[in-house]
Amino acid sequence: QVQLVESGGGLVQPGGSLRLSCAASGFTLDYYAIGWFRQAPGKEREGVSCISRSGGSTNYADSVKGRFTISRDNAKNTVYLQMNSLKPEDTAVYYCTAVLFGQCVLNRYEYNYWGQGTQVTVSS
Repeated sequence: QVQLVESGGGLVQPGGSLRLSCAASGFTLDYYAIGWFRQAPGKEREGVSCISRSGGSTNYADSVKGRFTISRDNAKNTVYLQMNSLKPEDTAVYYCTAVLFGQCVLNRYEYNYWGQGTQVTVSS
């Protein structure tokens, strides 16, 4: 069974950090581009970051550039999203997604597999 499982979300104060993990089971991530998306209440799901199959190419939404870093460890079949200098507007459910032989793009319609999401809340 193909699954993506996110973890690492939680409640953090403004300016704090979290590291999200996306672990794959049932398939190897080596051949997949991976994206992180988020959805806040009442808003559209938006692209946050993505990483190519090799990890050599990454992309970030303007709102998170310089604060978030995406990385992957294919040996552990896991992708990470390091989030620093968090702001209240980063509050959302964060989803990991994958596309076989795909490109690193921040378009949700390009992705095939989705995790269940992990809640990130930034509040004092």
